[in-house]
Amino acid sequence: MKRRILGGTGISVSQYALGAMMFGAIGNTDHDEGVRIIHRALEAGINFVDTADIYSDGESEEIVGKALKGRRDDVVLATKGHGSMGPDANHGGNSRRWLVRELENSLRRLGTDHVDLYQVHRPDPNTDIDETLGVLSDLVRAGKVRAIGSSTFPAEQIVEAQWVAERRGHVRFRTEQPPYSILARGVEAAVLPTAQKYGMGVLTWGPLSAGWLSGRYTRAEDVTGGRATTEAHKFDPSLPGNARKLAAVGELAELAAEAGLPLPHLAVGFVLAHPAVTAVITGPRTMGQLESLLTGADTVLPADVLDRIDEIVPPGTDLNRADSYYSPPALADSSLRRRAHTAPVGSALRPA
Repeated sequence: MKRRILGGTGISVSQYALGAMMFGAIGNTDHDEGVRIIHRALEAGINFVDTADIYSDGESEEIVGKALKGRRDDVVLATKGHGSMGPDANHGGNSRRWLVRELENSLRRLGTDHVDLYQVHRPDPNTDIDETLGVLSDLVRAGKVRAIGSSTFPAEQIVEAQWVAERRGHVRFRTEQPPYSILARGVEAAVLPTAQKYGMGVLTWGPLSAGWLSGRYTRAEDVTGGRATTEAHKFDPSLPGNARKLAAVGELAELAAEAGLPLPHLAVGFVLAHPAVTAVITGPRTMGQLESLLTGADTVLPADVLDRIDEIVPPGTDLNRADSYYSPPALADSSLRRRAHTAPVGSALRPA
């Protein structure tokens, strides 16, 4: 397994990171199998494990903690905080009040006294980035965190965080974790170049685009039912963005066959080919899925195949905007787009 340096930290990580999102209630509920999958990944040369507090409400962290007993020193361990962990509004977000408490909860579940990388899972419009970087810096200085990072931050907020860290004397974000796949290439326009500019490590997630590039979806009928009902905005094949994805998958499957590769190997190889990417996070639910991904660890796509991919999905393009996984508050809250009026309705139309 090839290694790369994580964002100038000097920490050597495998180019495949094991994502633990599918361990627990939302994926594989068998803790023993989860432990076996993690051990197999470590045996294959993966030394980087990524999880988060909200994955199955902490269950994923517990499974990772069980698997790393006696092996902690050989593993680069990453987790995240931000997501809501209860009904109280203060049980989530990027405030000092929450992150101090939740890191302690994560350390308890993981069975360790520190994590190598602590990431802010999403931006928090209610918390000043100065406040967030301040508490994260304190956690680094306390020895509970080795490095800090962001996840699914837009480019402008990555820049703001770097500036605030420099001007306020805070520890800076060393990594960014964006969604990135052949079908969701939007981060190529600004996020990846910005991360490169600031020397940040990039840990991409979703290389198989939530299963679209797994080889399972070749016809509209393959997508209907299940997730097409519960997550229609990302899976209903009748929606324009998803129809575009299905058409692209068909062309990519043909390209993979011509190149003599399984479609998932083409998909992961594409992500690793970008010079900004440090590691790609793969999130297997079963041992079979892990073994299949491991067989493609040495895949290097030639230039002509990458050029063909560009023809199928142009660079910087998200075929479905919903696959960006982050929507700025101003797009969701109409009050942030409209100037408040105190004059009577219609007064602006009256002649002077």
